[in-house]
Amino acid sequence: MACNHHYKEFLVALILLSLPQTAWAQTQGAASPPAPPSCNRAAFRAVIDVGHTLEEPGAMSARGITEYQFNLALAKAIEQKLMAAGFSRTMMLVTSGPAMKGLFSRVRNANTTQADVFLSIHHDSVPEQFLENWDHDGKPNRFSNRFTGHSLFVSFDNPELKASLLFGKLLGNQLKARDLQYTRHYTEAIMGSRRRELVDPDAGVYRYDKLIVLRETTMPAVLLEGGMIVNRNDEQTLASPERQALVAAAVTDAVDKFCDQRTVEKARLLALAKRAKKAAKTVKDALKRTFSWPSNPFTR
Repeated sequence: MACNHHYKEFLVALILLSLPQTAWAQTQGAASPPAPPSCNRAAFRAVIDVGHTLEEPGAMSARGITEYQFNLALAKAIEQKLMAAGFSRTMMLVTSGPAMKGLFSRVRNANTTQADVFLSIHHDSVPEQFLENWDHDGKPNRFSNRFTGHSLFVSFDNPELKASLLFGKLLGNQLKARDLQYTRHYTEAIMGSRRRELVDPDAGVYRYDKLIVLRETTMPAVLLEGGMIVNRNDEQTLASPERQALVAAAVTDAVDKFCDQRTVEKARLLALAKRAKKAAKTVKDALKRTFSWPSNPFTR
């Protein structure tokens, strides 16, 4: 019995060792490998979330315009640019109602879309202690010119963390390529409880685990703070169609690159699964043929 057992192990080892050689042999003399699969824009869905609601409009700009208005304008520009580029399944998500209820509502709505990527659009303010008073058009307002620039956030609690980080990097790099700089003030001690870990210093991606729209969404998710609307100079730039078009172009290029990379990765995983299934069948068939032999030389 012991000899018979070793004989079976010996045959299985031979079969397994022969599989890579067979696969290698099949490639010899073959044509050049096919080009990697590319993004199917018409099938890819990006959800562009308009941060805050009409009832809970978020921060107030230096000239008294709500953050929600900035978010809506930029989201519309991004949606139009993506649609024009062939991402016809792009969806702009507008939520109504009070803040907390609205957060869970937008997450629930986003998850039902089975989107490939989720981008939440916001604009930034500063902690209360940095705000100064001024009058604009005879009305009292508050501002801070202390900080400038955009920022990107991901949650490490998102189930698609690796892909979220990838999309954040791609978007940050596209913004950087257009000479748009991210703000580093979230790394400073003066931010107190709002201080965040900078997980990608090159692209400007921060970690913010508790953000509901990033933590509870089931697809790769990134939040973009488009800029500082409490900064009197930046506010006017951020409201311009030119800046909105520039950011929309950056988002579109990032989505396209993300779609390409995800398509290649999915194809790779599918090919691995098929090869594993084929290898298992080959071993099974070989073992079946082997152990159907009428005799075993080691038992003689």
